[in-house]
Amino acid sequence: MKITTLHVDEHLAPADCRTMADVRQGVDALDRALVLLLTERQGFMDAAARIKADRTKVFDRARIEDVVEKVKAAARQTGLSEAIVEPVWRTLIDRCIAYEYDSWDKTKG
Repeated sequence: MKITTLHVDEHLAPADCRTMADVRQGVDALDRALVLLLTERQGFMDAAARIKADRTKVFDRARIEDVVEKVKAAARQTGLSEAIVEPVWRTLIDRCIAYEYDSWDKTKG
């Protein structure tokens, strides 16, 4: 069993950045960490495709809205703008559903 251990490369806190190079170093470090987390999330799409017996179960509107509401609540708690989090997650969910359809088709189609 592999679970991603989050590692973020060393970088300054945003408030401590004095140059655009500092800002870019921080953004790049976080992007690399996000890629690792998204890779693990993608693995769950493979698991869902493996578990779901029916392709029509891949798209679940109620689950989509549940996920979006949960991330919006988490965003409010951390100070992340909902104007960022909602469209990002809706796009992420859309792409993950497309990926899951492909994975389902490859394994069961």
